[in-house]
Order: sequence, then structure tokens, then C-alpha cells
Amino acid sequence: MHTLLPEISLDSDNYSLERFLHTKGFLCVAGCDEAGRGPLAGPVVAACVVLPPECDHSRFVDSKILTHRKRVELKSLLHDLGVSFGIGIVSEQKIDQINILQASLLAMKRSVENLTGPSPDFILIDGTFTIPMNTPQAPLIKGESKSSSIAAASILAKVERDRIMVECHQRYSAYSFHKNKGYPTREHRLAIQKHGICPIHRKTFQGVREYVEPSAASGQKR
Repeated sequence: MHTLLPEISLDSDNYSLERFLHTKGFLCVAGCDEAGRGPLAGPVVAACVVLPPECDHSRFVDSKILTHRKRVELKSLLHDLGVSFGIGIVSEQKIDQINILQASLLAMKRSVENLTGPSPDFILIDGTFTIPMNTPQAPLIKGESKSSSIAAASILAKVERDRIMVECHQRYSAYSFHKNKGYPTREHRLAIQKHGICPIHRKTFQGVREYVEPSAASGQKR
């Protein structure tokens, strides 16, 4: 954890880090997270969120433990609250060029740059890596459970990526992207075996690169 930040206990509320940073003069604290590192197809999507101090932060928890309906409901709540947020998207082609880690960090950088409000003066990030920006920041392992700002970002990123993959299903219906969202389910793997790959598959990922013509395979393997 960043040396500026205190250790947090399990009974701490999930806005305690943001509140602590406010006391240190960081008045615009953002949370940042991504969705889509593991899928075999589609982009990686990141979101950046600045939650207002007065909202009910306890409602924002890790998107992975929420239903799709609840995530959509919370996204609508964020819009109703007028929360400052940004979305960053990195395509599957770019993922193949620079690898999924660098693509995830780039998506987060873009989400910060796309904030609808003022630029943050501190960023809390889910994971172990920092974003390539000069803004003070702290990576947090399992950050969605420690910061409501990160949790809110995880919700927005997940909802936006799911929306994109449902749209992709309209073009490439053989792969059931509306259900698997590009993740390597058994159904998805069988579809690749039967139909080959489509333009939004990540050609450097195991489970996809085996079906790529040698001349088309490039970039770092996952």
C-alpha cells in the first residue's frame, strides 16, 4: 500500500481511504478499475469514478459479487448523483500489440483522461500496478473491497464492457458473446473449434492463437 495511506481494518467502512486522503489535502480522489483482462475476445474497458463524500458509499461493492441487474441499477444511481466518471477502452487489436497488462493500464489512463469533471489529485487503483501518469496514486490489492470509489469504477467498467459484447453478438452470433462476454466458457471454446475465430478475438491469447494463421500471429503471448 502507498506509504501515505493507513492500513485499514476489516471493520473499516469502504470510504475510509478517500476520507483520510481528504484530510491530507487531496480533495478530488478517484477510484479506477478495469474489466475484461481474461476474455478471449473483445476490448478491455476501464472506468474512473470520483464519488461525492455525502453519498451512501456502502452500496458500492465489488462488481463480481453483484448481479447484472444490480450493476445496471447502481450505474443509473451514479448518473442520478451526477458523479464524475470516465470510461477508457482499448481494442483487442491493441491488446495483441502491447499485451493485456499494458492494455489494461492504458485503458485506465484513458478513463482518467475522459473524466467528466476535474482531474483527480489522487487515484486509488485496483491491483498491483500504477497508471503511467504523474498524478499521485496507490495500487490496492483487492481494491474493490477496500475503496467504494474503486468498487464504483468496477461496476461501470463491467456494465460498459458487457454492453459492448452484447453488441458484438449481433455481428458474430455464432460465439454467444451476449452470454459469455468473450470469456473462455466451454460453449465459446467449442464455437471457436467449429467456426474458427472472428475479428474481435485476441489473437495472442491461448485458446485463440492456435487457430491463427502463422503469418497473422504477432505480439506477446499471454
